[in-house]
Amino acid sequence: MGDRHEHGHHPGSRWAAARHRVGHLLAPHSHDTAGRVDGALETSREGIRALWVSLLVLGATAAIQVVVVLVSGSVALLGDTLHNIADALTAVPLGVAFIVGRRVADRRYTYGYGRGEDIAGIVIVLTIAASAVLAGLEAVDRLFNPAAVTHLPWVAVAAVTGFAGNELVARYRIRIGRRIGSAALVADGLHARTDGFTSLAVLLGAGGVAVGWRWADPVVGLAITVAILFVLKDAAREVYRRLMDAVDPALVDTAEATLAGTPGVRRVAALRMRWIGHRLHAETDLVVADTLTVVEAHAIALDAEHRLLHAVPRLTGATIHTDPDSADAHAAVAHHHRAPAVP
Repeated sequence: MGDRHEHGHHPGSRWAAARHRVGHLLAPHSHDTAGRVDGALETSREGIRALWVSLLVLGATAAIQVVVVLVSGSVALLGDTLHNIADALTAVPLGVAFIVGRRVADRRYTYGYGRGEDIAGIVIVLTIAASAVLAGLEAVDRLFNPAAVTHLPWVAVAAVTGFAGNELVARYRIRIGRRIGSAALVADGLHARTDGFTSLAVLLGAGGVAVGWRWADPVVGLAITVAILFVLKDAAREVYRRLMDAVDPALVDTAEATLAGTPGVRRVAALRMRWIGHRLHAETDLVVADTLTVVEAHAIALDAEHRLLHAVPRLTGATIHTDPDSADAHAAVAHHHRAPAVP
């Protein structure tokens, strides 16, 4: 006996139906397909809004830095400006991924297009890696070929502006990315933070040049390159885990405990969870009594899914399969063999 279903409201028992209606009165919500799609679209809108805000902030930051570059002739500040522009441009593939992710699942992509965010995450990680390489090469070149920097106070102001702009964008992207479950947006936020570190390198380098240490700028640049590599490691690990369908074990524990606590469920035989973009999906096999009818088993599965959707954040769908408890059949056979023969 099995029951696979997508979420919908079908009463299974009087008590379950009554509890279900009371729950809706206390906390109105929607579990149908349209409700899940609306929620997914809303998270995509949040992601796109975060990208637009990032573009505006980084665009304004880069514009200020360009003016100072033209006045001071600072090659270090020019490199930082180019990093900021590159960081703003990383929003493009992620924005495309959010838009594509809105498309409805079809016969070819039956799980939808949410994986586009994972592809965007790869592009962002590669961009961070390229930034690290370019920063390292630039630092080495400046170590052997020092460049004169003028208008140091303006360079310092531009460096602080670059750091502040990138840090604001980084915090905003990371906060929104974690809220909607987008690993790619979190990685993009980490990338913005690396460019903020680059801006600080320009500030420290300018301070060193001000006191006569011409080697200060390239040495600090090398140190910042190492810091970028650490951020790259964290971002790459997060995107890799998402590509490998990894989920937080705490989410699995919560889901398993919720399913096991559903009335009528004897045990959880299997539980699988995966991210598709910033949407979480679950599949599970539940063991129930073998004396239940199909309708009764369906009611238990429906109640389990209802509880699961409430207990696990950002879970947008669950497939429930019910299996009869084989222990019941074995017990029945053993009882038959133990029964005395009837004369």
